[in-house]
Amino acid sequence: MFITIEGPEGSGKSSVTKKVAERLEKEGYDIVFTREPGGTDISEQIRNIILDKSNTKMDPMTEAMLYAASRRQHLVEKVWPLSNAGKIVISDRYLDSSLAYQGGARGLGIDNILQLNNFATEGSFPDLTLLFDIDPRIGLKRIAANANREVNRLDLEKIEFHDSVRKTFLSLANRFKDRYVIIDASKPFDEVVEDTYIAIKNRLK
Repeated sequence: MFITIEGPEGSGKSSVTKKVAERLEKEGYDIVFTREPGGTDISEQIRNIILDKSNTKMDPMTEAMLYAASRRQHLVEKVWPLSNAGKIVISDRYLDSSLAYQGGARGLGIDNILQLNNFATEGSFPDLTLLFDIDPRIGLKRIAANANREVNRLDLEKIEFHDSVRKTFLSLANRFKDRYVIIDASKPFDEVVEDTYIAIKNRLK
């Protein structure tokens, strides 16, 4: 099974999902937790280019194609082999992030970015996508308060950009209802962990 975790910046999805993955592993599930962009050596090198705060001149289409390239390498090297071997692969972000950030917030068009990513992924969609929904203002405050959290180029965008990301994610959840579950990420941490655990367990049954 292939599960993806999506959401605006500062939604807490990474911390929550790692906690849930640990719980599932204790129950005997074979879990692999990975991330995008990244997850493999080549994909991590592409990640460094995309998120480098000095790369302010990056063209939006260049950004979109770099994400797609990193995603392709991640699938070929890691996601497909592991899921084919019977493992449950949980990825912190996948193609829906490109649809929200580049397709929506960057204004490149959701269907244009979907077409690009369908080519890169050979039309590979997750079995389950969890959307950690939160007001971007709360998410960005969390980032500012967390000294250990990486601050990248996308974190520094204006609030209007982050509002657009959230709006696009919610529209995607409505468009792809069969694989989306919305998690209220504004709740206390332990409640979000429990909601996430239940959502994944329901799909594993």
